[in-house]
Amino acid sequence: MTASMELRSASPEDTRAIGARLGAVLRPGDVVSLTGELGAGKTCLVQGAAAALGVTERVTSPSFILRKDYQGAVAVLHLDVYRLQTLQDVLDIGWEEALDRSRVAFVEWGDAMSPLLPEDHLEVDLRVDLDDTEAEPGSEQRLIGLLPRGHDWSRRLAELAGALHDWRA
Repeated sequence: MTASMELRSASPEDTRAIGARLGAVLRPGDVVSLTGELGAGKTCLVQGAAAALGVTERVTSPSFILRKDYQGAVAVLHLDVYRLQTLQDVLDIGWEEALDRSRVAFVEWGDAMSPLLPEDHLEVDLRVDLDDTEAEPGSEQRLIGLLPRGHDWSRRLAELAGALHDWRA
């Protein structure tokens, strides 16, 4: 059984900071699958991670263009597969390039293409914390679940836990 980790974010800035700490642990060839309802903070997390990977360009949601490539110390591929209908559509926008081990790939709505994800990847699930009784109405509280998939990510869980300790739920 693979261990998972639960984090708490109090704001978009927190989510970006979590992404930055995650980005510091990422290396070329890593694939991060992001899930969560619309507005849950998937792009905020990618913004922080991309900045940690040396991307200086503004990172935006690729919802309408489906794919965005960024150059930094490490190349970043950011896909949004929400609007795609078939796995072939994912392949047609360049999914195989994500697996060339020269870049870090972030896939929003990655659960929709799970058969194409490599065995080793990190699942990140972002959701609004509806059970937070101390949160003010309209707050930005989020729960962020991290689930390492495959042998490589299971070995790296301790490093990930250390980097993200400040936000443990």
